[in-house]
Amino acid sequence: MPDFPHPRSSGCPFGLSPEMRALPERGPLTRVRSWGDSTPWAVTGHAEQKVLLSDPRLSVDFSNPGFPSPVDPTHAHAGSTDMSFVGMDDPEHNRLRRMVSGAFTIKRVEAMRPRVRKMVDDFIDAMLEGPKPADLVRDFALPIPSLVISEMLGVPYEDHDFFQINSKTIVSTVATPEERRTAHANLATYLDELIGRKLTEPGDDLLSSLCVQIEAGELTRREAATMGVLLLLGGHETTANMISLGTLLLLHHPDQLALIRDTDDPNVIRDGVEELLRYLSIVHLGRRRTALEDIDVAGHTIRAGDGVILLGELANRDPAIFPDPDSLDLTRNARQHQAFGAGTHHCVGQPLARMELQVIYPTLFRRIPTLRAVGDLDTIPFKYDAVIYGLHSLPITW
Repeated sequence: MPDFPHPRSSGCPFGLSPEMRALPERGPLTRVRSWGDSTPWAVTGHAEQKVLLSDPRLSVDFSNPGFPSPVDPTHAHAGSTDMSFVGMDDPEHNRLRRMVSGAFTIKRVEAMRPRVRKMVDDFIDAMLEGPKPADLVRDFALPIPSLVISEMLGVPYEDHDFFQINSKTIVSTVATPEERRTAHANLATYLDELIGRKLTEPGDDLLSSLCVQIEAGELTRREAATMGVLLLLGGHETTANMISLGTLLLLHHPDQLALIRDTDDPNVIRDGVEELLRYLSIVHLGRRRTALEDIDVAGHTIRAGDGVILLGELANRDPAIFPDPDSLDLTRNARQHQAFGAGTHHCVGQPLARMELQVIYPTLFRRIPTLRAVGDLDTIPFKYDAVIYGLHSLPITW
């Protein structure tokens, strides 16, 4: 029985570790040993993951016995935090999710595209006027999605250092339970106080819309604050990592970079972004569930109480779905990737993330055609210590 987890390999930071590559050879479902005596199922096949992610018999509630924690369970529960509807099953999950999903419809997100374009140009202007080398993470990749989600939520952007530092601690796999709990409490308290102000002075933003739900008795103030934590963290942390990691990947594939830089065809840019999402799969420790009932799949029976880890990074490199999956091909139709999950718990903010990436990649490479990373790959600090993969920093020059 193979051990798990296996983080990305430092020798191949854009690919999978040899241990991860070996898992599909054992079949689309296999038992793994994780954290002592825990032996959850690892689901490696794309088809099997698609079915299971839509199966209501799998629970996302991390308080269930047998839930396969991404960190050592002797510490994880002591430091676990309330991540709102992400950690809930239906119908409660759906009740809370509906309160925010309207803000992330394709129509509303597309209306934001000109504003995001202006942000991107402004941050590029600031980088070009500043010293070299710059840090793409600090000066570009992190502030843009932070500003976008701040404006959507109605969070003052001048507080970005505060929420970025605490968000980084929450998704860290090396932070102590107390550090994770404190970071979550910091954000929840901050958002609760902000909601308190918006209850008397509402604005045209998502937190103010949640205040309407509070006043109607459909949402508690605590529920609104924890939803705010989830949206604030998810709205900038994941996209920031995709921006920096995708930029570095393209710099190492100049032929593919040219495809996304030298076109005005939105369909080409869209397909390129989908391939980057597939190839990088930044949620790299799996989506985790517990079986509430026995489930038969791919010739195996997942018993009630069994932990299940759905490995999206392997689904996204399943050769049955993506021919030559280890090759980066921006002309590929990669829309079947599972970078955002599937089923009722698919990422609510995926239209926003897609739009941001579609604006950012081509604009960055057109505006700075001589952009290059400073140093070799082995000198760049990758996030091997977080549940969301990316870069701690990326020195660049031009």
